[in-house]
Amino acid sequence: MLLNSVEQSKPVSAAALIRGAQVALETDLDAARECLRLLDEMLHTAPDGGVSRPPETPPAAGTIRGGLAAWQIRVVTNHIDRNLDRTIGIGELAALARLSKGHFCRAFKVSLGETARTYITRRRIAQAQMLMVTTSETLSAIANACGLADQAHLTRLFRRFVDQTPLVWRRKWQRAS
Repeated sequence: MLLNSVEQSKPVSAAALIRGAQVALETDLDAARECLRLLDEMLHTAPDGGVSRPPETPPAAGTIRGGLAAWQIRVVTNHIDRNLDRTIGIGELAALARLSKGHFCRAFKVSLGETARTYITRRRIAQAQMLMVTTSETLSAIANACGLADQAHLTRLFRRFVDQTPLVWRRKWQRAS
């Protein structure tokens, strides 16, 4: 029933999808998954219909030869998501995976298709996009909340990953909502 209300009320805001997913988590996991899928689609689709950034490839369910085990991927990615607001060192991630730094870096790239540093940056940009859509915070405050040095740092990385400045991207999404 929540899923139907989400589908019928297009266009729907990111905040509404988040609230819907929170409510559905208690009663209807499929509806929660659909809300999160729509939110992910919203963040990956530019207001003009194009793709704002390439979708992330999910890690494989099993172990990839030379890659991280499923439990290592889960522990490391969860740790990254919980700590985006601060500096995350490769040594810290390697210790969580119980590997040396060198082996961890190679295995991470094999498993997720990009370096750990690039993955962390991509997650920070995704978090910044979420905050830009769901809050009225300044870009400087959003940069700080995402573990970036300042607004200039956010702008530089955002332009590299999204091909737009954060201000232009935010304005497009505000007009689209």
